[in-house]
Amino acid sequence: MTNFKPHPTFALKSKHHIEALDITVLLCEHIATGAIHYHLACDHDENAFMIGFATQPMTSRGEAHVLEHVVLCGSQKYPVRDPFFSMIKRSLQTFMNAMTASDWTVYPFASQNKNDYFNLLSVYLDAVFFPNINKLDFAQEGIRLELDEQGRPKYHGIVFNEMKGAMSGEIDQLYYALAPHLYPTTTYHYNSGGDPKEIVKLTYEDLVDFHKAHYHPSNAIIMSFGDIDVAEIQAKLHDDALACFDDKQKPSRGKKFVSMTETRLNAPVRVYDGYTADVSGEKMTHNVLAWLLPNITDPKQRLALRLMEGVLIEHAGSPLRAYLDSSPLGTCASPLLGLDDSHYEMVFYAGVRGSERNLADDVENAILEVLRSVADNPIADESIQTILHQIELDQRHIGGDGMPYGLTLMLEGFSTALHGGNPMDVWEIDEHLSWLSEQVKEPNWVQNLIKTHLLDNPHRVRLTLSPDKDKAQKLIDDENRSLDELNATLNDDDKAIIRQKSEELAVRQALVDDVDILPKVGLDDVPKGIKFIQANKQPIIIGQDERTLYEYHAGTNGLYYYQMVLDLDDDVEILNNPLLPLYLGLLSELGTDKYDARTFQAVQASVSSGVTARISQRTDRHDKNKMTSYLVLATRALARKPEALGLVNEVLYHTIFDETYRISELLQQKQASWQSRLSANGHSYAIQTASCGMSKLSSLEYHHSGLPALSALKSFLKEGENDKTIWQTLSVRLAQIHKRIQHLPKDVILVCEADKADALKMAIKDRLNAPAAPKASDDTQAGHDLPFDLLTLKDDDLQKDTAWLIATNVYYNAIAYPATTSGHDDTPALTVLAPFLRNGYLHSAIREKGGAYGGGANFDANSASFRFYSYRDPHCVATFEHFEKSIDWLLDNDHDASKLEEAILGVIGSMDKPASPAGEAIKACFGELHGRTKEMQEAMRAKLLAVTIDDLKRVAYTYLKDKPHVKASLAPLEQETQMMALGFDCHKIG
Repeated sequence: MTNFKPHPTFALKSKHHIEALDITVLLCEHIATGAIHYHLACDHDENAFMIGFATQPMTSRGEAHVLEHVVLCGSQKYPVRDPFFSMIKRSLQTFMNAMTASDWTVYPFASQNKNDYFNLLSVYLDAVFFPNINKLDFAQEGIRLELDEQGRPKYHGIVFNEMKGAMSGEIDQLYYALAPHLYPTTTYHYNSGGDPKEIVKLTYEDLVDFHKAHYHPSNAIIMSFGDIDVAEIQAKLHDDALACFDDKQKPSRGKKFVSMTETRLNAPVRVYDGYTADVSGEKMTHNVLAWLLPNITDPKQRLALRLMEGVLIEHAGSPLRAYLDSSPLGTCASPLLGLDDSHYEMVFYAGVRGSERNLADDVENAILEVLRSVADNPIADESIQTILHQIELDQRHIGGDGMPYGLTLMLEGFSTALHGGNPMDVWEIDEHLSWLSEQVKEPNWVQNLIKTHLLDNPHRVRLTLSPDKDKAQKLIDDENRSLDELNATLNDDDKAIIRQKSEELAVRQALVDDVDILPKVGLDDVPKGIKFIQANKQPIIIGQDERTLYEYHAGTNGLYYYQMVLDLDDDVEILNNPLLPLYLGLLSELGTDKYDARTFQAVQASVSSGVTARISQRTDRHDKNKMTSYLVLATRALARKPEALGLVNEVLYHTIFDETYRISELLQQKQASWQSRLSANGHSYAIQTASCGMSKLSSLEYHHSGLPALSALKSFLKEGENDKTIWQTLSVRLAQIHKRIQHLPKDVILVCEADKADALKMAIKDRLNAPAAPKASDDTQAGHDLPFDLLTLKDDDLQKDTAWLIATNVYYNAIAYPATTSGHDDTPALTVLAPFLRNGYLHSAIREKGGAYGGGANFDANSASFRFYSYRDPHCVATFEHFEKSIDWLLDNDHDASKLEEAILGVIGSMDKPASPAGEAIKACFGELHGRTKEMQEAMRAKLLAVTIDDLKRVAYTYLKDKPHVKASLAPLEQETQMMALGFDCHKIG
């Protein structure tokens, strides 16, 4: 364990050991500046760091967000244009990012290499405290004027285009239509990311002033996690940054921003607004209620409100959730639902989507009636115990499969610390849970929470947000009108100045920086081996077959993770079934022959995290037309609840598909959620579309989870409104899939702490040997065809350039070239080629100069393709040209070996990102199941480290230069004519 003695320049304020997490939290304060440092000392070798500031904009011009970008564009010690992006290439980081929330901005990173950790720390500290804030970087990252070929002004800027894309999203529009009314006076009234029509008003001077006001050590909260001694980290903090605030050149004390309490409404308000949509159809309106609640700094009150939320909406059987899902006034619950504790003062949301404007009063009255009913009647003790169980389960679960575990913990505690609370109340809740368990014994305690914070709370806003198919065009027209007005005021001298600034920016963007002033790690720092957890494989009888139990021991904090793995490899009928994705999504959400759907959700929540169903697939290492496939049923639970193991059996052997009303509710939720997420994931859909014909797996995934599947789902739901027999057809066909799946070969995976293993294995064996459903004959008539049956496309359709037209203001572009599978000799070079092209050409051309939020390239062995892509991009044609120009840039120039090393470092770093303890075990298990053994992965690693520049050029000639390819784009609806003129086969959803 690390040394707990702080550096002499810091005062230790408190030390506390969290038994459940095996972490010791040290709270220290920098004596001179007042900077707060929380150090989470533990034995993890993935060390994480985060520095954050309270940032409280009082406009929607995006100053906090633009500043987050610009401070990472060069600093006093590291005066290169983009040290952040350069460090991604010169590091073995497992995470690097920067994030702007409504009232804070943070800069987090993580690494498993100690030298790398301190390299990144040096760059981050200099960036946030001593940035150069160059005017040209502000123009590139934020907002600028340029003149088009006709000499007319146009707006450009990365954040400007990013927020155009973000504000195309339905959920973002829903939130930002509601927030100004819910928060009439505080910072949350404004869009901290920036509203595009307001970003154009932001000035360079605004940005400089915002940095001076907010980015001072006195307003900073610093957090670190891992096994590096706290004094070592604090020495770097002091020497590299905090010591410079000495009252000579920089004041040692600055303003500390405090959270402001919102002025409360005396009576509820009602608001009407519109959002961009592809059509202004029926059943597309959101009717949502929002209540402002107390602040987050009282841990007991916060936990009490979490309990109130759970009683109302924890699962499909909870009273408010059940009503919203099945309400005749809408198609499903609003995406804004439940308790939001991310702001200083919390919010509770409840509402429906798929409603009508004229039903707003009815929705409001119905929600209030449900709340009254719950508040006026007894609440079953098992309902309350289920929520307490879920809170404990969430607290004990060790994440880290998406974001490093240490950063997850720090982000969970940061907001509380920022707002003057104690993050220990977030990291260790056992004491507060005990208090809560006592409180719920009081008669009507939960009911009184509902009355106090919801029914009797006048600070309530009702928003009715309706679709407006013309809104996107109106926004374009408004922007063009403002540019026309601006153009009328510009004389020749003004335009000459704009051109001069554009030329200056182009010159700066073309500069070749001396990045050697930045610290780096090299290939010598790369570990030669990989972490690969070996299973303890044991025979186990499942039915009449001898199968395998894969047992792993890990530090799971009192939880166990159980998965049943069904081998799909020989069942082409299941794999090709267009209803398979729907089946997976519905499986554990429906009822069984013992429970109805909503009751079964309550049963699952009482003993586990719930059961999930998914497919794990990988393309064969040598044949793109073959693949390995497994259906996985999974759950996690507290070790003291072995009964959760039986849930997987219940789902697999006893699920029934005759509750068509519940199937209808779930599919409407799926369609609405899927459609609203398009603009957030547009580049992924563009990549999937471009590469859909390049392997068997990519074709299946496109048909099963791509935009054709969304379109088919939308058509099915529309047809189902008029033809009720279609639901019976779906029910029969889902049951037919289920019968086939029940009798597939099965293995099981168990991840738990060593001392819990024997008892859990006995419980697994008991449940696996319980009687299963008999094999039934499959003689039920399925009825007529469904829209999903049209998803199998002809081969020539898969080779067409395709554009999907959606409600967006930007483009998401992709181009795909047929390439290799994972076992091919050229795969290592293709893998390295992607970051080499991104680092050397695409980042500059597409993001810095083109203004897109992101762009790059990747190689994917599962689709056997090499893909280029852009994200939230103002351009289409120019970006496709840059994709091809990047190939010529590689082939026509000599290249520095150091750039190759950077690309290889990036690949190895992404491969070595650790998962959670349970996640590492499960990742290793499926690696073996798909034939990716430890030996194979280490052989690939050695080949990656041996790739040369000549290898990159050779594979570029072989697979990319003048080779067949497919283009795809998610484009604005208003650009249909232009996309057709460019040769794209255009589609709309539904």
